[in-house]
Amino acid sequence: MNLHSHSISSLQGVLTVPGDKSISHRAAILGGLAQGVTEVDNFLCSEDCLNTLRAMEQLGAKVDVLEERQGYVPVRFRITGVAMSPKAPERPIDCGNSGTGMRLLAGMLAACPFDSEMFGDASLSSRPMGRIMQPLEQMGARIEARGTKPGCAPLSIHGGRVHPISYALPMASAQVKSAILLAGMFADGTTTVRQPAATRDHTERLFRHFGVPCTVDGLTVGTCGPAFPVAHDLTVPADISSAAFWMVAASRPGSRLTLRQVGLNKTRNAVISALQRMGARMDIVPTSPEDAGEPYGDITVYGSDSLHGTSLLPEEIPNLIDEIPILAVAGALGRGDFIVRNARELRVKETDRIATTAANLRLMGVDVEEFDDGMVVHGGTPLKGTELSSYGDHRIAMSFLVAGLSAQGETVVTDAECINTSYPGFERDLAQFL
Repeated sequence: MNLHSHSISSLQGVLTVPGDKSISHRAAILGGLAQGVTEVDNFLCSEDCLNTLRAMEQLGAKVDVLEERQGYVPVRFRITGVAMSPKAPERPIDCGNSGTGMRLLAGMLAACPFDSEMFGDASLSSRPMGRIMQPLEQMGARIEARGTKPGCAPLSIHGGRVHPISYALPMASAQVKSAILLAGMFADGTTTVRQPAATRDHTERLFRHFGVPCTVDGLTVGTCGPAFPVAHDLTVPADISSAAFWMVAASRPGSRLTLRQVGLNKTRNAVISALQRMGARMDIVPTSPEDAGEPYGDITVYGSDSLHGTSLLPEEIPNLIDEIPILAVAGALGRGDFIVRNARELRVKETDRIATTAANLRLMGVDVEEFDDGMVVHGGTPLKGTELSSYGDHRIAMSFLVAGLSAQGETVVTDAECINTSYPGFERDLAQFL
């Protein structure tokens, strides 16, 4: 599937983007492990999150769909958990394109008294899994990476009784931290993870939401097992990573766009700070109740003609790693230089996002310097529409369809079906502004 965009004068209106991807994965896992019935609203009905939900069904959880949306399976459902007693899956678990799903499920499966196997598509099968295998094996699990690349999926997990550990993360990774904490729920004693920098804290928040012990002391996070999560209804906020595409699109002069119920978790909203430093104008109104589990609110973006470059701060990188491609587009649209360093993790995402972002920007006429750990985007040159590859990466596809809204001529992004990985309905939302 190819998608098209072209230059528009401004964006006006109100938009609600789909539910948060990171929170939806964790809601499926913790709701599936809990005792009792949890109602989950605004679940991200994307391929990635649905694969995690199906995995929990394979492990014994029961899902009753309450609401579907435009042909996609559930955005609202009740999940009856297994009360910390998952059953052995009858077949290998398909994680599709999702590194989050595979890494988090591995943490849980490492502590289960049975063998299991997980696999994914070609992209997922090239992404590093050694970073979770090492700590989980320290906890007592045995994991085989059977991919053609060393340390990559498919994974064979020989689970069993795990013991608590204290582990220092070699890199700032919420996925690795969460995998260890999920295994720690099954261990007898306290498991701690020391981070080199703060990462998104959705797991910690949802642990507390489901009544799982969780301590945070600076950069050290811990849980005490065995833990017994209790069902607790949850509304998933709109995904700030998905909202970021429209924040950049609406930063053009004459625009005014309100994004509803966007997640405002402080470990995820560095993209807002970065755009504000770049000259974007926005108002933020919190709307979530105190017991929501995750904060959310409405963001209104006002167009500006003063967009300019900035340098992303090293401590911001783990917080906005997924938004760097669209921020690079914002950098191209503004004046001056947009600088990203300390972001080597981008090399091992769904694609090498440093290389793919730089390649597509150059095809649109932008001067980009590429480094091993980042790039410099020299902004201020008018963008030209052209045919671009998504490289099978949902965030690359959406970033450059947004770039096309400010480009001369038509922009075509090929193989854009990958967008459904995180944002089903993006094509419909884009069409209303064209």
